[in-house]
Amino acid sequence: MAPTTPELHFDTQFDAQTGRPVAVVEGIVRVTAPNASPFTFTGTNSFLVGHHQLALIDPGPIDHAHEAALLRAIGGRLVTAIMLTHTHRDHSASAKMLAQKLGAPLWFGGRHRLSRPLRRFEINPIRKSCDWDLAPDRTLVDGEIIPAGDMTLSVHTTPGHCANHLAFGVADSDLLFSGDHVMGWNSTLVSVPDGSMADYFASLDKLIALPYRRYLPAHGGAISDGPAHAAALKAHREMRNQQVLDAVSRGARSIGAVVAAIYPTQPAKVRLAARMTMTAHVEYLEGLGALRVRRGIFGTRLDLSRA
Repeated sequence: MAPTTPELHFDTQFDAQTGRPVAVVEGIVRVTAPNASPFTFTGTNSFLVGHHQLALIDPGPIDHAHEAALLRAIGGRLVTAIMLTHTHRDHSASAKMLAQKLGAPLWFGGRHRLSRPLRRFEINPIRKSCDWDLAPDRTLVDGEIIPAGDMTLSVHTTPGHCANHLAFGVADSDLLFSGDHVMGWNSTLVSVPDGSMADYFASLDKLIALPYRRYLPAHGGAISDGPAHAAALKAHREMRNQQVLDAVSRGARSIGAVVAAIYPTQPAKVRLAARMTMTAHVEYLEGLGALRVRRGIFGTRLDLSRA
């Protein structure tokens, strides 16, 4: 009998305790920024890793209260590096300022970049949310073992949500900082060309195969069985692929019509995010040869491929 895919459950009851240092496990403290929104849930989780010396993961937005909360939690200890899971501004906007204030180098997966070049007439819909000018002092690469304060992390490239996304595994533990790639409160926004649905699927498979069970995402609470949740997210996205194909087979010829068919009653902000992710699904299905997509200045026309 084939194994069953875990059912997808979202935890929306997370108590962020915004602005307070929360001990997650020995040597890891979470401080959640006060930037709650429909896209960030209760806010961005910043993590302090280490005991006598620290690393800071995802310092978050520019916010004086959050900066003060982080400095109180650091308590004068040496910060050996500031690390980013990726360069969307809700994670990275304060990184340069804090790096200067703490005398710590910036480590992440390279400058922000698109997952593919812009097409003619195309605009990146989340371009204002990206930290284009931020440069790392050290570019982290897949498989590196790096010091994090007085602890050790492994680097895992996980593109999909964006091209330079990283996850960090905690040495000698089953813990993984999963950034925005796997979250417990919602599925991840994949917005082309900033992100890539093909990369997102590949990175889910990569994480599922790694020896980490508990995930610490950058928004929301810890995930007790990360690989199972990642598998459920993959199944959810595969279901969305089929819904796109079904909508087109029933006559939907534009991405707007696909969104209306799949999300008929959702509020405007949800439908905006859905349109971005449905565009990523359409591009993914086009790459598989399942859809024919004709793009022009007046929009996009969809048809099923006639193989």
